[in-house]
Amino acid sequence: MAEKDYSPLSIQVVRGLNDKLYEKRKTAALEIERMVKEFQANNDVKQIRKLITILTDEFAVSHNPHSRKGGLIGLAATAIALGKDATFYLSSLVPPVLSCFSDQDSRVRYYGCEALYNIAKVARGSILPYFNEIFDGLSKLAADPDPNVKNGAELLDRLIKDVVTESSNFDLHSFVPILRERIYTTNPHAKQFIVSWLSALDAVPELDLLVYLPEFLDGLFNIFRDKSGEIRKMCEFILGEFLKDIKKNHSTVNFAAMVNNLVHHSQSEDEIIQFTAVTWLKEFVSLSGRTMLPFCALILSSILPCVSYDQPKQHIREVAKLVNNGLMKLITTEDDYDVNEKETITKMASQIDLSRVVEVLTRQLSHKQIHTRIAVLRWVLQLHMKTPNRLFQHIEQLFPALVKTLSDPSDEVVLLDLEVLADISASSAGPPRSQGSTLYEVTNTPSQKHTLNSYFTKFMNNLLKIFSTDKNLLEERGPFIIRHLCLLLNAQNIYCALAEILTQEKDDLKFASIMVNNLNMILLTSSELFELRLKLKDLNSEDSCHLFTILYRCWCHNPVATVSLCFLSQTYKHTCDLLLKFGNLEVNAEFLTQVDKLVQMIESPIFTFLRLQLLDTDRNYYLLKALYGLLMLLPQSSAFTMLRNRLDCVPNVHQLPPALKDHTLPKGKDYDVRKAVKKIDFAQLLDHFVQIQKTHTTLPKSKIQSKILASKTQS
Repeated sequence: MAEKDYSPLSIQVVRGLNDKLYEKRKTAALEIERMVKEFQANNDVKQIRKLITILTDEFAVSHNPHSRKGGLIGLAATAIALGKDATFYLSSLVPPVLSCFSDQDSRVRYYGCEALYNIAKVARGSILPYFNEIFDGLSKLAADPDPNVKNGAELLDRLIKDVVTESSNFDLHSFVPILRERIYTTNPHAKQFIVSWLSALDAVPELDLLVYLPEFLDGLFNIFRDKSGEIRKMCEFILGEFLKDIKKNHSTVNFAAMVNNLVHHSQSEDEIIQFTAVTWLKEFVSLSGRTMLPFCALILSSILPCVSYDQPKQHIREVAKLVNNGLMKLITTEDDYDVNEKETITKMASQIDLSRVVEVLTRQLSHKQIHTRIAVLRWVLQLHMKTPNRLFQHIEQLFPALVKTLSDPSDEVVLLDLEVLADISASSAGPPRSQGSTLYEVTNTPSQKHTLNSYFTKFMNNLLKIFSTDKNLLEERGPFIIRHLCLLLNAQNIYCALAEILTQEKDDLKFASIMVNNLNMILLTSSELFELRLKLKDLNSEDSCHLFTILYRCWCHNPVATVSLCFLSQTYKHTCDLLLKFGNLEVNAEFLTQVDKLVQMIESPIFTFLRLQLLDTDRNYYLLKALYGLLMLLPQSSAFTMLRNRLDCVPNVHQLPPALKDHTLPKGKDYDVRKAVKKIDFAQLLDHFVQIQKTHTTLPKSKIQSKILASKTQS
């Protein structure tokens, strides 16, 4: 069989390239270098190409590892000999060398790095068309188990970085796909390799890496999660550099494309990663402005829990607050629309997704941390201020959660929740109330304009339902809630609404009595209700008398509260009539306790006017009679003694000098000049009181009888 034709290689060179000894292969390579220079001098391109083909086909891709090593050193020698002209032969020189990067023999992989190093050293920028293949090979060699191969790869890597840095022809666009693929590697050495390349590319002024940042930002954050301190430090540095670049020039930055990834990593359990992601979000909100509005719900879902972090995560909390406040400021009245403006609705659909925002706020309102719940409520206030019409399209989703928050253990949360509910209840954007009492349209100041809508009535109904199911809340926080509502929506609005609802109560009469007792005590003792007390005390207008009638009909659920209301409104004759009806009522410990408290209230500053009226016995016959009637209800107790002592101080009209007596008054009559009071149908009110109390007596008995009958039926 004829021997293979290795020309232009001599037999000695062929043997040298196939030899297992490096020195013999090196000697053969020197001979190849001499030959190539000679061919080059003679401009013998054909022989050069033939030589490269022989080195590739017979050596570099041979099954014999020593032959492959010889082929690699031969190709490197060829490139060295060609010098700058190696550029014309790169398509033949580079591929066989790259194929050796994945060779099973570590020495072949090492010589592959060495060969490509020598080729790149002479070709410089001309080798960049093969950059992706080189990068792909190097990313694998960076994790090579053989330290010699890794060292060789590192030398080649540094050279390629130098070539890229000095070149103006680097194709960043074609490189990004392979970067995006390789950046999710799990090998620590490969991760380090990737990050080092990002740093190198970012340092090249001609390369705008920010344009492609969305392609690999998520992968970079994934590398950031590595436990290696060195890798984390590299990631932290390059992310910091990218953020600096964004702040300097963000005209080409696609902020929207990166928000999802940042939100994902802002929920990381790793504090440094979380802090970095939240910091990026802060800058995105600041730099891109309203571009962030469509992502408002997504960002809030991550940021709102962060605003409640404790001291160890204070740095994250403070940045999260800035993100939250920045987002809130982006919302303007331009984001609102009237429900009838369809064209505007279409336009705004591309902006903030209020439906999703409300969904997030509703969910976060039940967050275990106070500051998150407070942040949610402030968001609702902001949305109502800037986009009331749009907010009311989703209020049904939010409203139950707001009502439930009234049971929150934090006073600060409850106060803010009341403010939100008050704003919603008095919003002109809300659906109008059904036609009813116009007495609600009362404001605290002339400049204040309340337009109470249907949610006001709904709010009042829900408030009473909460109190009825949570007696502890009513006892511990009820006065606090009612008083603050009176400041927000005017006491008369609140009291009339609650009174009308309680008046219609037919089932839970026990709760109605308890609630009236609470409302009565708040009315008599709270400074927030001073004007309402004054209005009831004077009863000098048709409006005030109407107010008295509404409250009276409700107060009938509680006899003692009804009497105290009459004392406050100075309707003493009717008070006497009421007290005479008390003989038909059930007198129990709870009843006597309430009478006891009423006596104490009479001794308080609230009823100073009443006590002073006792000086004028001629004009206050029914007042005296009512107080004596109250005294007769009491058993021998401290309250009895207190009231008797007070009545003992009343001047005896029969012992007064004639000059001090008013002979113009009919005997046993009060002098009442209030014309509006005369229009009140007290007889009808008294009948209503009797009827309500009768219901309180008969309903419990009927319920007991129904239970007994039901148990007999079951047995």
